[in-house]
Amino acid sequence: MKFLVTGAAGFIGSKVAEELALQGHQVVGIDNLNDYYDPALKLARLNRIQQVLRTTSQTDLFRFIKLDLADRDGIANLFATEKFQRVIHLGAQAGVRYSIDNPMAYVDSNLTGTMTILEGCRHHQVEHLVYASSSSVYGNQQKVPFSETDAVDTPISLYAATKKSNELMAHTYSHLYQLPTTGLRFFTVYGPWGRPDMAPWKFTKAILEGRAIDVYNHGQLMRDFTYIDDIVEGVLRIQDLVPASEGYPTQLANNPYYALYNIGNNQPVALEDFISAIENAAGVKAQKNYLPMQAGDVYQTFADVGKLAAAVGFQPATPLAKGMQQFVDWYLHEIA
Repeated sequence: MKFLVTGAAGFIGSKVAEELALQGHQVVGIDNLNDYYDPALKLARLNRIQQVLRTTSQTDLFRFIKLDLADRDGIANLFATEKFQRVIHLGAQAGVRYSIDNPMAYVDSNLTGTMTILEGCRHHQVEHLVYASSSSVYGNQQKVPFSETDAVDTPISLYAATKKSNELMAHTYSHLYQLPTTGLRFFTVYGPWGRPDMAPWKFTKAILEGRAIDVYNHGQLMRDFTYIDDIVEGVLRIQDLVPASEGYPTQLANNPYYALYNIGNNQPVALEDFISAIENAAGVKAQKNYLPMQAGDVYQTFADVGKLAAAVGFQPATPLAKGMQQFVDWYLHEIA
C-alpha cells in the first residue's frame, strides 16, 4: 500500500515509517524539521531509515518531503499528487511544559495541522487515518487504570486540550464523511532515538555528566512508561484494523467509523524507581534536586489496554529495566 506518515523525522514517526517500508509498503514521510529540539537529531533519524533500508535494498520505498502540516495548500497538493491509501498522522508540536509559554505553536501544528490532514483524507478517499492522541487527555483523574470510556473533559495543559480536540475533530469527520479514523492515546513513550526534552534523555544526560536532576513533586509521581518498539507494534497492527470494515469490533454504534485505543505498558512506575532503572543501566548514582509539582503535569498515568489487546491480540509488555538499558546503551553509543 501507499502510506503518508506525518512527523516522519520524529521519535515515533521515523520508526513507524521505517517498519512500514521494511514490510514492503510505499511510504512518503513529511516533517517541518522545526527547532523545538536540535534538527540534527531529526536528520539523523531520517538517515537511519535510509541506512536500514539500504541493507535490504528497499531505499526506493521511502521518500521524505519537508513540509509543514499548517501549509494548507502544500498538504492539499500532496494528497492530490500522491493518492495515499492510508495515513498515519504522528506529526504534532509535542511537550506539555512548552505549551505553557508557546501556545500558538500548538494551535498551528496540532489543530490547523490535523485539520489539513483530515481534509486531505476526506477529499482523496483515504481508507484509514490513524492519528496520535495522548494519555494527557485524562488530566488528573483519580480513577485508575485510565479507560477509553472515561470522561476527558478537564485537560490541565493546552497540549492535552489540543489532543482532545483532535479526537473530537476525527469523530466529526468519521460521522459526517464516513472517514475511518482511529486515535491512539500514547502513554509516556521512551527508548532509543527518543526526544531530548523528555525525562529519560534529560535524566540520563545529567546523571552521566555528574549533574543533579530535577525531581518534581518530590518524586511522588507515577508514569506508565511504554517502550518505543511496543508503541510501533501497536500502531502497525491498528492501522490494518479499519473501522467499519468487515469483522471490525464496533466500539460506537452511532459512529462505527470512529475508534480510540490506549497504548500503554499497563504497569505504572514510581518516578524514584524510574531513576533507579537509569542508575542501574548507567552504573552511576543520581544526584537529586527535589522540587514542587510543575504546572501542567499530572500525578499519574495508567493505561487500561484491554480494548487494544482484544482488538489486535497485542499489548505492550517490555519491562522498564530492559527498555532503559536499551536506551542508555544507545545514548552512550550515539550521543555521549
